[in-house]
Parts: sequence; structure tokens; C-alpha cells
Amino acid sequence: MAKPYNQVVLFGDSLFQQSSQVQDGFSFQGALQGHCIRYLDVVNRGFSGYNTKNALDLVPQIFLPPSPSNPKIEHLLVLLGANDACLPIPTNTQGVPIDQYKENLIKIITHDHIKAHNPKILLVTPPPIDEIRITELDLAGGHAQATREAAISAAYSETVRKVASETPGVVLIDLHKAILDKATSSTTDFDVSGPPLGYPKGKRGALEQLLPDGLHMSGAAYSVFFDIIKPHIGPFVAGQAVFPEWRVLNPGTL
Repeated sequence: MAKPYNQVVLFGDSLFQQSSQVQDGFSFQGALQGHCIRYLDVVNRGFSGYNTKNALDLVPQIFLPPSPSNPKIEHLLVLLGANDACLPIPTNTQGVPIDQYKENLIKIITHDHIKAHNPKILLVTPPPIDEIRITELDLAGGHAQATREAAISAAYSETVRKVASETPGVVLIDLHKAILDKATSSTTDFDVSGPPLGYPKGKRGALEQLLPDGLHMSGAAYSVFFDIIKPHIGPFVAGQAVFPEWRVLNPGTL
């Protein structure tokens, strides 16, 4: 095993699992690793389909205490809730009631296995959903109705904001607002007096490019995410990387 660097950990659902992919020429995880190169390793622990109950159950197995063989987690990004917000319908059992969701989030970010690392915790709101597109795909997939509603998903994002404000030391990353702001500003004919983008009786607008299936993010959406994350990781001090710069090892070189 190569000497481990201290870590940035991405903990969440498919929105992190898929962040390793290159979409439209952009990879969120790749960009973040490039930002941290030689200082920190970016470790992806995104699990497609997971809700906060699933994630909380596995925290003791995923997060081990720091030791010579287990590097310290310096930054922990938590993005969960897109699946918790699923509606309680007969054909989908992923949903977690919003009060339980809040409790689970608090238990995750204050868990002893995580506190042992004393990381900087970046708590991320789930992005908005495009209910118009989700409804089309869910009906085509055999559901009698949509598995998610935009207004309910927005309420789960608001819960994340509350958890961040009520938990000392936690930094809020408002991905929901950032994506919706980007979509709204990119939709030239958006009517501010009408429904938000992606809501029933409204229009998809630029969410069509940012959330192609109504839920998962495109490369352009991940780029928006990276832009709001980057200021919270670093800056890194030149000459203080894990291993020395090549000029230090080869003195006298111009």
C-alpha cells in the first residue's frame, strides 16, 4: 500500500457515487482531487440508492479511527436526502420521514467515529429535482405516480439548512440554491411570477441540461457544485505537501 495522505471524504448517495464519472468533459471528483493533489486524497464513499438510515447503519464500518494505517479525515462532505425524500408509495420504500431524516443527519455528523477525526464537515443540501421529468420516467418505469415531488424535496433541503445552523462547526453548502439559481439565470424566458423550474404546471427550463433525468446531475451541474465547494478546502501552503517538491530534492536547479 502506498503511504496514505490525509483525506477528503465524499459520503452520500448516487450524487457522490456518480461524481467520479466524466460527464460533458467534467468530473467533480477529478477536479477536487486536482485541487488537493499532493496534499490530500479524495475518497469517494457514495452509495447509489442509500438514504440516511442506510448510511447511519454503516458509519462504524466506513469510518475507522485515525491510526498509522488509517489516515485522518480532514474534510467530510455529506450529501444525503435525495432518496429520503421519496414519497411513501407501494412501489418505493426508500423514503425516510423528514423528522427522522433530521435526526439521522445529526447522528451521522456527530458520530464518535467521525468526531475522532475532528474533520471540517461540509453539509450539502440535496439539489432540486425536476418533477416534470421524474414523473415522465417514473410512469414509464411502472410506478403509478412520481416517486418524488419538487416541493417535498425542497423541504428536505431546508432541513439540511436547519441542521447546519444548529450544529456548531458545520459548514452549509447550499447546492439546492446554487443549482436552482444557475437554472433560473440560464432560462431566458423564466417567469418569476409562475412556478419554480421543474414544478408541475411550470417548465423544465435549464434543469433539462443540469438534471437530465430530473434527479442526477450533469457535468455542468457538478461544475456548479465544485465552484461552491472549492473555497472551503484549502488553501494549501506551498512547500508543505506530504512529500517535498522536486527542487528541494535537486538543489541548484533553476
